[in-house]
Amino acid sequence: MKTLLQRVLRVKNFKIQKIYHSLWLGLVACLSACTALSESEYQPQVQYEESVPALGNVEYHTSLLANELFSRVSANRDYRYAVVSFVPVTNLQFDKNHQHPLRLLGHQLSEGMVTEASRRGFITQDYKITNDILITKEAEYALSRDVSRLAPLQNVDFYIAGTITEQQEGAIVNARIVHVESKDVVASATKFFPAELFWQREKVTTRGGMLYRTDS
Repeated sequence: MKTLLQRVLRVKNFKIQKIYHSLWLGLVACLSACTALSESEYQPQVQYEESVPALGNVEYHTSLLANELFSRVSANRDYRYAVVSFVPVTNLQFDKNHQHPLRLLGHQLSEGMVTEASRRGFITQDYKITNDILITKEAEYALSRDVSRLAPLQNVDFYIAGTITEQQEGAIVNARIVHVESKDVVASATKFFPAELFWQREKVTTRGGMLYRTDS
């Protein structure tokens, strides 16, 4: 570009010099516009989560958690995954007597993660499937928690597990994918789940075994 400008200045004919100068200005403007367009195309796109009502949208929040959890893990049909219940971080076990609004979140997360993993091409093993179909007068069953009716876990390479930490307005969920043999965490994710996913906001709730009244 400097060479072109020097040639313009060396031209003795004023009219020709003026034409060259106009061409040079046009070239500069074109290059500036192309550079600006190129920069705008490669600017990182910031994604914002949709503002959706919490009630009844637990699958939406589960999908966002799965997006982060599986973002750096490639689906491989040779590997098997087992999804377990997400448990409270305090005692690492489900408490059926606990009355927090998100008491069922741990079970729902394990079921939802099976769906999310399958959608992304991961093979999950459902270890709660019985050896035979259980038929009663009311219905037929193929799922059970009775260990005597279940087959041993077969060739699982990774566990998908997580913890739930209660907050005033919901709970923080920490999910991880763990290699069965080495116990290495190969992927992890964190997501906040609002308290009113299953029930509408309550004026009276429990916290640490005590009753609390909240403002609406």
